[in-house]
Amino acid sequence: MILTTMSMTKEVAKSIEDFRAKVAETAEGIVFRVFPNKIIELTNLIESMNAEDSPYQLSQAATSTDTTVHPPPSSTETNGSSNKRKRNEDGSAAPSHLNETVNARYPERVHANKLISKLHETVKLECAQLSDSCDKVKLWVNLTMPKIEDGDNFGVQIQEEVLSELLRSQESAYNIRDAARQHHLARAKICSKLIKYPHIEDYTLGLKEHDEKQFFFSRQNLIDMRNVYAVLTDILHKNIAKIRAPKGNNGVGLY
Repeated sequence: MILTTMSMTKEVAKSIEDFRAKVAETAEGIVFRVFPNKIIELTNLIESMNAEDSPYQLSQAATSTDTTVHPPPSSTETNGSSNKRKRNEDGSAAPSHLNETVNARYPERVHANKLISKLHETVKLECAQLSDSCDKVKLWVNLTMPKIEDGDNFGVQIQEEVLSELLRSQESAYNIRDAARQHHLARAKICSKLIKYPHIEDYTLGLKEHDEKQFFFSRQNLIDMRNVYAVLTDILHKNIAKIRAPKGNNGVGLY
């Protein structure tokens, strides 16, 4: 039986090599330009938080939290909606509109904290940038790994450690990104209690404390991401030779 050897065509092989070169160029640009610049950018943002007019100041919590239980909208505000749920032409129930209170058991309202939502948008953007950058650098490190064989694997061990640090950084970004969802769910529970029991002062104080904690967390999350960038930059720069050529000189240490 004759075995045929499969191989890529020259055109495909060249396209793959071009892809690898582009991945390497993008990743090294992130390592030597994006990561250092993000350290400086976030450090400047963190230092600006000490200003009295900074939206990250804890003093902003007192003025941005509205603990008022607002009455339900009048019939004119809801465009004359009836108590019966609207139906589509085929007879199926039409979807409820956002914040529709027609069928709500407790139609009163407590407004969201718009300033905290704005801070969360900044944090979410930073998380997306960190996650995307880690993805591109991880791909590059994986593509520079040599084929599996015995001996001279110290450089590969360094690459694996770098990949682990990139993965931990990416997971940190995912966890911080989830803070906005957790905030809204926790705040909604407090607000529902405030609507049902407006005479209990502790629910009002609890809402204020919750919002104040979000200002602290928003600031701390940016500090944490700045530190992630600093650690990644440090380990990548110190081991760049082994990342580029893991089968090179074994005399270079891990750090």
